[in-house]
Amino acid sequence: MRRLRRCPALLALLTISCALSAQTGNEELAQPKLLRFDFTALVGYRTSVSSLIQPEAEGSSSRIVFDANPTYGLAFGVRLDEENLVEFRWARQDTHFRLENASQTSSSQRVLLDQSHGDFTHEYIYEDWQWVRPFVIGSVGATHVSDVTNSSFTRFSFGLGGGVKVFANRHFGFRVQAEWLPIWVNPEVKAFVCGGGCVVRLGGQLSSQGEIILGPVLRF
Repeated sequence: MRRLRRCPALLALLTISCALSAQTGNEELAQPKLLRFDFTALVGYRTSVSSLIQPEAEGSSSRIVFDANPTYGLAFGVRLDEENLVEFRWARQDTHFRLENASQTSSSQRVLLDQSHGDFTHEYIYEDWQWVRPFVIGSVGATHVSDVTNSSFTRFSFGLGGGVKVFANRHFGFRVQAEWLPIWVNPEVKAFVCGGGCVVRLGGQLSSQGEIILGPVLRF
């Protein structure tokens, strides 16, 4: 008789256990596993950038100017959670530079700007528009500038911007971004050999570029 009396209690416990297991399974289905990694191939366009030349080299009003040109690059990121992402981004601009307002004329010379940045992104997820994610971004890193004569220098750079990501599904989307990208050019930076064989020195200042980029996003 005691065993028979225990049966209803055991059945009740089994029923509660099954219900809790089913509820947990439903919650896992409703909240799919976080996709940890993002990969983006990027193409874009950067504005021109200029910097003053030190007065003792070419005169107080002289500038070295890097032309506006397309960019391309890659970004690979790790998600801290569904809204926050840390990325490494490399981008290259193949462009030209020249001297302006200088006593010595200068022809246009080819130069490469390679930028390596750590990006910190926060995405905004809206319940009714989960496939569209506006975001803000802050980045910090370095920009390496080199020309065909193997003259080069590397300087601190950073960025602030924002954009939007549009996802067709959990694994594939598209990214559009605009960013302000200043480069800190220190005093006494020896620059490039320009058309007539001159060597210029850049003044210490922030030299700003603007950039618009877009590209496909893969999440996995």
